[in-house]
Amino acid sequence: MHSKSTMFAMMIIGILFFIFGFVTWLNGSLIPFLKVICDLNEFQALFVTFAFYIAYTVMALPMASVLEKTGYKNGMAIGLGVMVVGSLLFIPAALSAEFTLFLVALFTLGTGLTILQTASNPYVVLIGPIESAAMRISIMGIISKGAGVLVPLLFTSLILADIPLLSSENLASIDTQELAHRLIIPYIIMAVVLSGLIFLVKFSSIPELIFEKDDHYDKDTIFHFPRVVLGAVALFFYVGIEVIAGDTIGLYAQGLNVQNATALTSYTMVFMVLGYLVGIAFIPKFISQEKALMSSALVGILLLLGVAYSSTTSQGISEFLWGWSSIQTLPDTVTFVALLGFANALVWPTIWPLALKGLGKYTAKGSALLIMAIAGGALLPLAFGRVAQIRGDMQSAYLVGIVCYLFILMYAVSWHKKSSWSSN
Repeated sequence: MHSKSTMFAMMIIGILFFIFGFVTWLNGSLIPFLKVICDLNEFQALFVTFAFYIAYTVMALPMASVLEKTGYKNGMAIGLGVMVVGSLLFIPAALSAEFTLFLVALFTLGTGLTILQTASNPYVVLIGPIESAAMRISIMGIISKGAGVLVPLLFTSLILADIPLLSSENLASIDTQELAHRLIIPYIIMAVVLSGLIFLVKFSSIPELIFEKDDHYDKDTIFHFPRVVLGAVALFFYVGIEVIAGDTIGLYAQGLNVQNATALTSYTMVFMVLGYLVGIAFIPKFISQEKALMSSALVGILLLLGVAYSSTTSQGISEFLWGWSSIQTLPDTVTFVALLGFANALVWPTIWPLALKGLGKYTAKGSALLIMAIAGGALLPLAFGRVAQIRGDMQSAYLVGIVCYLFILMYAVSWHKKSSWSSN
């Protein structure tokens, strides 16, 4: 692509990544909110993440077929249109305060995001040298997680401004029906904004991605590439631990009676942004994509040990990090959950270029397979919730995330090098 068209494409993709972050990380605020208005336990509340992220697995291959027929540009517009429908479905869900309708709306939003993600990530990987793809994805990650920082704060200030603590102690004073109705206007606004983006994408001059055609193309051939398949496995576990870190921090803090629990996803996102800045500064000049991925996995394991074995009352670490400011301090164990954002930041940006390297005409199918791995965000938080429910202790349940980082570590050490299933 020419430099001007490349810059314009990056701007459009950047806007879409902001939408990814805004819609995705709104779930972290919705979970404790819907737990109250729909009278759910912790395990039931985590079906918010299940409904949203399972759409990526169910719809990834159908959406890849849509992209092949419509082209990437038109496919993006279709994805935004599906998201408009999902936003509007929140109106009947809020009016009835029926949890099932909320789940349908979330699945629809996830379906729209599936086609946007399938189309946009290959753009970022292939728009420049593959060795610096992680740096470009990190830039997009800052945009996405910047939205993740913003949305919980907006949610809390606009919807819960007069309810600083959603806990069992003050439920009796809350009209849950009125509380549910507060979602209507924000989601109408979201639908309007998404509608405007449809026209921006549709009538922009963003270049089309063109892949080599092959009359003998076999849709299952992508499974002959272990680098991609194992990359999808690593991404499955990564998205799982990323969602656990971002979407359960509010639920965990709510159980510890921390104020403004619905806003705490912002803390995790702030640390992810810091991690992305490290990636932009150091990849590939000072550290390779492989070593950055390995470091992320090791740091994640250490932080999970911190979550499980640190104090639920002491705020020493939080005060050390930002005690000089007006930012709310947190119990040490909750701070470690937020710090997981730093460990997670460079996993997605590094796995994508390692997995797609050398795929050529199979890039579209490879991208769809990697997008399907986002199902980790649907299934692993539920597993986390079940462990927490069985043990009656959410703090120790975070240790299940070590399994996630071990799979990521294996991909960083050796799996990304496999050129065939018979090779070591």
